[in-house]
Amino acid sequence: MSNMMQLHRSMKGFAVAQELQEPSDAVTDAWVRLIRAGRAVVGHIEGELKGAGFPPLSWYDVLLHLKRRPDGRSSPREIEDAVLFEQYNLSRLLDRMESDGLVCRVPYPGDRRRQLVEITEAGRALQRRMWGVYGPAINRSIGGKLSEEEAEQLAALLLKLMHSENA
Repeated sequence: MSNMMQLHRSMKGFAVAQELQEPSDAVTDAWVRLIRAGRAVVGHIEGELKGAGFPPLSWYDVLLHLKRRPDGRSSPREIEDAVLFEQYNLSRLLDRMESDGLVCRVPYPGDRRRQLVEITEAGRALQRRMWGVYGPAINRSIGGKLSEEEAEQLAALLLKLMHSENA
């Protein structure tokens, strides 16, 4: 067996050989730049929000998700699936947001063991104020560096990567 072959165990315990392909230099460069660019842009925007006295992007993300819901409510699982940023401990984030009066937990209709998270008026107001910093920061970080056509191309390429992941 060549060094490009690797043995994997299938679910039934049989060994399956799969040829491994090394990424090209261009693919590796794209990967590294994608990760670094994402970190740089998010870091810049986080810095602008922090400098303006606002909480992190994850708070905005949760508030926006809830605001977009017709009733302003969502289950914690739906929030976790919808947010843009990794949230390793959503329950702690929601606890902090609740203690700041931005969200509240309400009983799930018909199931007392479950809860929904609901945005409050204070949460709606904070989301609007944060957008006043967040929106222009996105524009400076991306719109100020890419033409409209380049931004459309980048969005299309990233969408292509997202769809290939779910294929």
